[in-house]
Amino acid sequence: IAMAATRNVMRAVRVFEFGGPEVLKLQSDVLIPDPKENQVLIKVHACGVNPVETYIRSGNYARKPAVPYTPGSDVAGVIEGVGEHVTTFKKGDRVFTIGTISGGYADYAVAAANRVFPLSDKLDFRQGAAIGIPYFTAYRALFQKGHAKAGESVLVHGASGGVGIATCQIARACGLKVLGTAGTVEGMNMVLRNGAHQAFNHRETNYIDKIKEYTGMEGVDIIIEMLSNINLATDLQLLSYAGRVMVVGCRGPVEINPRDTMSKESSIIGVSLFLATEEERHECATALLDGIEAGWLKPVVGSEYPLDKVVKAHEDIIHSSGARGKMVLLP
Repeated sequence: IAMAATRNVMRAVRVFEFGGPEVLKLQSDVLIPDPKENQVLIKVHACGVNPVETYIRSGNYARKPAVPYTPGSDVAGVIEGVGEHVTTFKKGDRVFTIGTISGGYADYAVAAANRVFPLSDKLDFRQGAAIGIPYFTAYRALFQKGHAKAGESVLVHGASGGVGIATCQIARACGLKVLGTAGTVEGMNMVLRNGAHQAFNHRETNYIDKIKEYTGMEGVDIIIEMLSNINLATDLQLLSYAGRVMVVGCRGPVEINPRDTMSKESSIIGVSLFLATEEERHECATALLDGIEAGWLKPVVGSEYPLDKVVKAHEDIIHSSGARGKMVLLP
């Protein structure tokens, strides 16, 4: 009887108040959620950790979930059960998500069926957990908002993290000239292995001059910017005529000279995956599933943490010396 009583609970990370990483509490008596209409229950094998989850947890983000909540949107695992009207998946299917309803930092997660996609046998669960936010954001930034075209050049500022590597792979596969920056030699090599034609070390004092020298008078057509509060003013100097900076990440305010946009009629465009329409999400998914089949979409997994080290994961994703692939939690 005791066994039966414990079967419907799981471990999950809960946030009861907004604050620093220490507000992430691992609990072992959380009820396993039931999938409702058009929902599926997934046994989580891996869950991606994204910078946005640290911003939401801190309470300094535009979208605040009601507390208590469980963070995590990018899970990979196996379908454990399906709700009414779900015909696309069955128990035992390998899947990945770009969103959960109950939260991904847990042993089980419920997700809407239209946010769940089949996971190819070509990828393991850790790689599956690295697709969601990074690849959908990269595709949205490049094509849906940045209108990138084959033959254009793109500079990925902070190219060795989850979104950065995704951007390099997608841009290279779609015929763009790809430049990337990273903070370590290891990071630069990783960027080159994943599609960049040229890599620069953004810890070198003169790296901007090196990029200018490399791009010559033309400048770059698109900059994918992960840390706009540091780089935005300089980005505007690197753009080509009608170039655009895609703001993917930001950790504070920045001062720029708007005149720098006038001289080249350049644009600064914000990117938010949360604002994507159903059609746009479908377009992203179609392109990315094709990329997995074609073999160019290959997520690089970086640091791995068990659920009970989630506090460390949230500290490291903001303060580590240089990203090397996608950070994942392994329940």
